[in-house]
Amino acid sequence: MSTNGSKKRVSIQAPADAPTRSKAPPRRSMGPRQQSLPAFTPDNYSSDEDDKFFHDHEKNAAALTTTTKKKGDDDNEETTPGSGWTNGQVPPQFTPTMTLHPYTRSGRLMLYSHHRRWINFQSSWSRIGKGTTELDAVHKESSSGQSIMTGCLIDEAKTVRALVAQLCECFYKHGWATGTGGGVSIRVGGPSENRPYRIFVAPSGVQKEDMVGDDVFELDMERNVVAPPKTPMLRQSACTPLWYVVYKRVPSAMCVIHTHSMYAQLATLLDPTEKSDVIRITHLEMLKGVGNHSYDSVLEVPIIDNRPTEDLLAEQLDAAILKYPKCNAVLVRRHGIYAWGDSWEQAKAQCESFDYLFETAVKMKGMGLDSGVVPVSGTYRDEDVEMDDGGSNSPPAKRQKTEEGPAFNGSSATNNDADLECSDKTDVPIVPRDSKVLLLDIEGTTTSISFVKDVLFPYVLKNLESYVDKMTDEMKKTTLAELIADVEALDANHVVKQMNLQHTIIDIVKALMGSDVKATGLKSLQGKMWKSGYASGELVGHIYSDFLPMLDWCKANDVKVCIYSSGSIAAQKLLFKHTEKGDITEYFGGRHFDTTSGSKKEAASYQTIASALGVKPEEVVFVSDLEAEIYAARDAGMRAVVSVRPGNAPLSVETKKEFPIVRSLLQLCGNAN
Repeated sequence: MSTNGSKKRVSIQAPADAPTRSKAPPRRSMGPRQQSLPAFTPDNYSSDEDDKFFHDHEKNAAALTTTTKKKGDDDNEETTPGSGWTNGQVPPQFTPTMTLHPYTRSGRLMLYSHHRRWINFQSSWSRIGKGTTELDAVHKESSSGQSIMTGCLIDEAKTVRALVAQLCECFYKHGWATGTGGGVSIRVGGPSENRPYRIFVAPSGVQKEDMVGDDVFELDMERNVVAPPKTPMLRQSACTPLWYVVYKRVPSAMCVIHTHSMYAQLATLLDPTEKSDVIRITHLEMLKGVGNHSYDSVLEVPIIDNRPTEDLLAEQLDAAILKYPKCNAVLVRRHGIYAWGDSWEQAKAQCESFDYLFETAVKMKGMGLDSGVVPVSGTYRDEDVEMDDGGSNSPPAKRQKTEEGPAFNGSSATNNDADLECSDKTDVPIVPRDSKVLLLDIEGTTTSISFVKDVLFPYVLKNLESYVDKMTDEMKKTTLAELIADVEALDANHVVKQMNLQHTIIDIVKALMGSDVKATGLKSLQGKMWKSGYASGELVGHIYSDFLPMLDWCKANDVKVCIYSSGSIAAQKLLFKHTEKGDITEYFGGRHFDTTSGSKKEAASYQTIASALGVKPEEVVFVSDLEAEIYAARDAGMRAVVSVRPGNAPLSVETKKEFPIVRSLLQLCGNAN
């Protein structure tokens, strides 16, 4: 540093053999250094400046190493796996002038003019495939340029190995491959190129941000090792069996990516029961990025359950691909995602798009919105345009999973998209302004319509035999008598009475549940079994995300919340005591009603409940998803409101005109003024 405190200028000297820089020519005269590079074509790619630089200096470096090599230098050779640049050694050909190359204006211009940042073995790529346009709503195939490997399989293998390492580093930076998790495989060759397939796979248990091409395996389609990695003591990725499932089931797949993305994992937990085998997402622009879908499609991404080791997932993955052929990914619950494409670029782009959609779905859930439901408003819709069906070999695009089934207390999900889209203005009563007593149904209002059908009922059938085996003789005798009474109370022409039933608990329960009979003895047994399931933690009660905030509002504003359900009072309390949000029974103050107060389809039942609450019927707001109950409550004098949730039974035109409709219970909450 100079004594006067000013900064000292430092210049970087050119190498001794470098030509002396002459004075720059006038701007009007274009000197040789200002001339543009030759236009890029696949034919001249191999003679591009960067290739010549590296090939020339490889020879120079080898000669320099030979002349200056000292004893003990073998351990630091660049060809030794794990040494070289990563250990601080910079090859001599990289002079200060060259290391500054990307930071000069001319260097940046050269870099961004024709040097792509990704290592590749083809000249270009586009998400828009052959025969399609940039304006198509759905893109299925990607478009790749010409090969730049000029028939040299050794160069191709070296390039693909390096590309696998580069992708793994990229996914690590995304947070998708931390802790050595995740991986990439790329397939090249095949019948279209008149040569066997070769598959390059990442290794297992290595730091993905520090991978090099020398770590990558080259395999054939039978998983035989064609060329092992140069780095010793490595094993193939644990994902390898699953990559092969995709390659054999999806012939067009040329790359499969596995990540441990946080949002992919959280997306598998949006269903708190963890029973769902699919997540649905619709009306998001990034749906175009996952292939086979447009903005207004309903994307269905299959979910399979995790296993102790990844190879055990192969059978489930294969079944999921067959069931959902339009989707280019499969989620693994509490684990991550497998995504694929017809090129590595497409697989990467789709993996990024899936992650964007999963993050959106998770954050929508926190806002009380369902990513699988068509928005009520705020989006263009052309009712006459049919959704793409994915081709003759694919099932029609679904707007929502539908399933025929009985009405209440064990109903299946039904297609009610028309109700979810309903935009008619209705006079929704507000608490506490219009009422200080809320009477709520459970299924289809506070809880998913299919919770009983898809969770509670299967639990009974699955555990029935073991539960009966543990009963005492006295319990068996009492339970059987109650079930026989249920059967005898049925109409003479009822299908159950036509069965040749054995008078056993198991036979009668299966017959009654199979015919959707709601009877006292059966409900009693179901309630006892559910109590056992909730106590063990195997059952967790489902409630919609808006229910608890609504309960807090009502508590703060002195509004009484009561429950009226076809399920027994004991079953109601069990559900609300064991929800994913914990025990919420305190909010109801013991105000539970079931069919002992009368049928939910009769007006007299609602008058009985109002009397029990010590209020007039007109002072009560009743909310339910079923039309028969809504009409009965109105006939009794109550203010009836229809609950519209995904999967609820469709509403008639008359009901939508006559009754206020809410899609969230928070719509009932407002100022007292």
